[in-house]
This record gives sequence, structure tokens and C-alpha cells, in this order.
Amino acid sequence: MFTPDDREQLRAALVSAAETDPNLSGAAHLGSAATSCLDAWSDIDLALCVASHASLKDVVSTWTARMYSCHNAITHCDVQRGETLYRVFLLKSTLQVDLSFWRATEFRASGPKFKLIFGSANEPASAPSVSVASSVGMAWLYALHVRSSLARGRLLQAEYMLSGMRDEMLALACMRFGVTASQGRGFDDLPDKEKNAFVSCYPCSITKAELRRAFEATMKALLSEIHYRNGDLLARIEATLSEVASGL
Repeated sequence: MFTPDDREQLRAALVSAAETDPNLSGAAHLGSAATSCLDAWSDIDLALCVASHASLKDVVSTWTARMYSCHNAITHCDVQRGETLYRVFLLKSTLQVDLSFWRATEFRASGPKFKLIFGSANEPASAPSVSVASSVGMAWLYALHVRSSLARGRLLQAEYMLSGMRDEMLALACMRFGVTASQGRGFDDLPDKEKNAFVSCYPCSITKAELRRAFEATMKALLSEIHYRNGDLLARIEATLSEVASGL
């Protein structure tokens, strides 16, 4: 298990390597280090700007080799967002290290968690906004699949669909209170009153009766969130969605 000191020593080593790499023209802290919100469980998240003269493929290969040969990486996975590659390493110490490789034309902040280390960044871009309509739509779509899964006795699938429905409902609540919904980061920042009410949306066991109970509670919470956002939509869909949750 890594310690915060271990993590910060590695962060310093990676920053130092970035500053002396002629194929990089900039770097930035992302995540908790960019907002001074580090705790014992924080990982390392660095954005590396590939110089215009350099090959992105070669830079990725060099830094990947460094993580394995010098820093005890044991595996990695990739997430591609547009032209930016996020390579996520798992170290033997259980520490997660995210290295993202950006072309110079794309290197910019897309939210508050961006702190330039060296070089220059392009003008910030607005983070993609979460769509109320999309969350509502996905929530009722998940709800239909909860119903059919329960009717078929497919309880694990029902729980999976219920989890998706609940996440969309919670995303709507996050939008209402102005906290981030991405990957559940803002769920714990909701007011206690809402969090306490949402507890009933979680099943206590994987039985048909308990899943039905949690489904009905989640539907009630979803309809309440739709009420806050779009009363006209609620008037059109409330009766139908209530029947979806109660008609089993």
C-alpha cells in the first residue's frame, strides 16, 4: 500500500522528468492536485503536452516504458477522448497514475481541475454539460428494463438496470444543487436531507420483493426530480412511469 509521501515523491519525479523531456512542451496537474484537495487516497493525474515536432506515439511509448522500468507499473488501460489518450497505470503499491498525452493544439483546461506546471495552455474550453433531457430519458429507459427483468425473474440484471436508473436520478439531483455528477463524484456533496431520502432507493438484498421496493422508491425520487426541472414533462409521463414501477 502506498503512502501519501510515496505518492508525492513519485509525482515530483514524474514532473521533473517531464520538465527535462525535449519532446514535451507543457504539463499540468489534473484532479485533486490541481485544486489542493489531496487526501490519503488521491492518485496522480498528469497532463503531458506533446511538442509539435515530436511523435505522439513515440512519447507515449517512452513514458510507458518509464512507468514499467522505473516505477513498478504492473498493468495499464487506455481511455481515448478525442485526440487525447489517457493511459492509466496500476502500480505494485496499488497507486493509480493517470498520464494523459495531449497534442499541443488541444492542451487546455476543460474544467477547474487543471493547474499548469510549465509551458502554456490554449484558452480553456467549457466542460461538456450534462443534459437534463438525456438523464431523464436514460432513467425511464432503465426503468423499463428493471420492470422486464423483474418480471422474468432475472434479479441480477434487474439490479444492474436499477443501478443505472438510480445513477441518472442522482445526476438530476446533482444538477439541481450545482455539484458534479460525473462518476458519482458529487453524490456525497448533496444536502443531508436528500442523501437520507435517497437511501431507500438502494436494495438491501437481491430478492424480487426488495428490488421491487427499491424500484418504487427510485421511481418516486425520479418523478420528484423531474418535477423540479420540467413540470410539463412530469404531467405527460408521471402516470405512465408510476404504472411501470407499480404494475408488477
